[in-house]
Amino acid sequence: MSRFACFALVSLLSCAGVDDGLNRGRAPDFALDDLQGRPVHLSDYLGRSVVLINFWATWCQPCAGELPHLERLYGKYRQNGLVILGVSMDGPETVAQVAPVARRYRLSYPILLDEETRVVGQYNPKRAAPFNVLIGKDGTIAKTVEGYSSGDELALEADVKALLDR
Repeated sequence: MSRFACFALVSLLSCAGVDDGLNRGRAPDFALDDLQGRPVHLSDYLGRSVVLINFWATWCQPCAGELPHLERLYGKYRQNGLVILGVSMDGPETVAQVAPVARRYRLSYPILLDEETRVVGQYNPKRAAPFNVLIGKDGTIAKTVEGYSSGDELALEADVKALLDR
């Protein structure tokens, strides 16, 4: 393979979010408030559920395209042990729009607020939106995916199903 082809491949993989710098070990615990002000701890789910952390924002168009697919995925697999935690990256200027957007898309999984970007900085330091972190039942980070294009939900569902079947 030529040096140019190698460079192009490495560049493509980096842009696709494959090398996001996130440690693939045990998922670090966090607590964030949901839309009702109740704290939600990641550790409540680690070790017994497959967890998908979805970082999104109200101002993000690809996020809007992905949200209905995440709700469908949650409805289909939550009885099998899938937990989705939607972490809003909206700051003080747009956080008031989070609850209306969640209602518009009829999101039934917990929506968490991270106005101070503590968890975003830990899991999603590039602040990509959307950004998904898939955590296996053993509590380790299995996969991360940056961005969303139509059809990506099929690969995400296959990944979730594979982790649930383990």
